[in-house]
Amino acid sequence: MVIAKRVGVDVILWLVVACFVVEGNERARPIAGPDIYEGRNVAKDVLAPGEIINNVMSFGAKPDGKFDCTQAFMDAWRATCKSKVQARVLVPLGRFVVSAMYFAGPCTTPGPVTVQVEGTVVATTDISEYVDGEWLMFQDLSGIKLIGGGTFDGQGKDSWSQTENCETDSDSACVRAPSSIFFSRVNNGIIQNIKTLNPKGFHIFVTNCANIRLRLLKLTAPGTSPNTDGIHISHSINVKISKSNIETGDDCVSMIQGVNNVTIKRLKCGPGHGISIGSLGKYQDELEVRGIRVENCTLVGTTNGLRIKSWPEKYSGLATDISYSDITMENVKNPIIIDQEYQCSPGICQKKPSLVKIANVGFINVKGTTISPIAVDLRCSKQFPCENIQLHNIDLKLLGPILPSGARCANVKPVYGGIQMPPACP
Repeated sequence: MVIAKRVGVDVILWLVVACFVVEGNERARPIAGPDIYEGRNVAKDVLAPGEIINNVMSFGAKPDGKFDCTQAFMDAWRATCKSKVQARVLVPLGRFVVSAMYFAGPCTTPGPVTVQVEGTVVATTDISEYVDGEWLMFQDLSGIKLIGGGTFDGQGKDSWSQTENCETDSDSACVRAPSSIFFSRVNNGIIQNIKTLNPKGFHIFVTNCANIRLRLLKLTAPGTSPNTDGIHISHSINVKISKSNIETGDDCVSMIQGVNNVTIKRLKCGPGHGISIGSLGKYQDELEVRGIRVENCTLVGTTNGLRIKSWPEKYSGLATDISYSDITMENVKNPIIIDQEYQCSPGICQKKPSLVKIANVGFINVKGTTISPIAVDLRCSKQFPCENIQLHNIDLKLLGPILPSGARCANVKPVYGGIQMPPACP
C-alpha cells in the first residue's frame, strides 16, 4: 500500500505491520462472541467518568480544507487507543484533509473507543496514495463507535473514470477503488449518525466482523458513479442496518460469501442497484450466505429491487434462510429477481448451470410500481433448482401502458399465497 507521504517513520512502520496482518485468513467467518451493545440504548452518547477527549486540533490538525492532517489524526488515535483510561478522538467542525490511514488496535482503554466526527473529513484526490488499500481503515478492534453527525467526503469524482469493473467473468484479480470506511476484524462496532459523500469506491465495507450496527446513516453519490456500493458485507456475522438512506451508483447493500445473520430495517434505497446478495459462486470454497432479514424498506427508482445473483459455469455455494417482508417499490426495474445466469443472456445462456444452491427464500408483502414488464423473475440453476421459494402478497403494478406486469420462472416451483400481481408462473 502507498500511504500518506507526510506520515512519520514510526507511524509508517506501524502501518506496515497492520498491512501485513490484514492479508491473513480472509475466508474464515469470525466467531461472534457476546454482543456488548445488546439491550443498551446505543442512540445515546454519554461521556464516561473521567473520559479524555483527544481533539485532533490539539495534535496539529487544521480545519481549513487544505492542510494535510494525516499525522495529526494518527497521533490523536494512538493517544486514544493506547490510553489506560477511557478516551475518544474528536474531529470538531471544519474541513480536515487526510489520506489513507489505519485506526488499528487492539486498544487498551477500559471500554469501547469512540471516534466522534462533527466536521468533515476530506480524502486527498491523488489516487496513487491508495494503491492496494482503502481510505479510513478500522482494524483489530473490540468495541468501537464512529459517531458525531459529521461527513466523510471521498472526493471520488476524479477517480471514477479510472474505476475497474470487478463484476466480470474473469478470475483475474481486480483492484477496487478505495472504500471510504473499512471495518476489518472488528467485534462490537457501531457506525451511527454519519454521512459519506462521493466515495472513490464503496461507502462502507464490513469484512471479517461480528456484532456490527450501522444506523442513521446518509450515504450519497450520483446514480452514475461506478462501483460505489453503499454498504458491502462479507465474512461477517450479526450485522444490523437500520434507519438509513442510501443514494448511490451501485448496490445500496451488497452481501457476498460468508455473511450470516444480517438484518436490514427501515432502509430507503435509490438511486442505486437495490439490495443484493451476490454475486455468488465466482471463487472456489466460498462460504455460505445464511440468515438474511430485510424488513420495512423502500426502494425508489432503482435498477434492481431484491436480488440474489450467482455466476453460471463457476463454483459451488449456498444461499439460504432469506426473507424480504413489507417492502415498498416505486418505479423499480427488476423488483424481485433471482438470477443464476448472471451476466449471461436470459433464456439463451449457453454456459453450464450455476453450482450455487438457493433455498428457503421468502418474498412477503411486496407492493408498489415497476418499470419492468417482468416484475418477478426467478431464473434458477438447472443443475441445482431453487427450493422453497415463497411469494406471499405480491402487488407490483406496471407503470406506463395499461398492461399487467408479468412473471418468469425457470428451474423453480414457487409456493404462492395471497395476492399475486403479477400472476403466478404457469
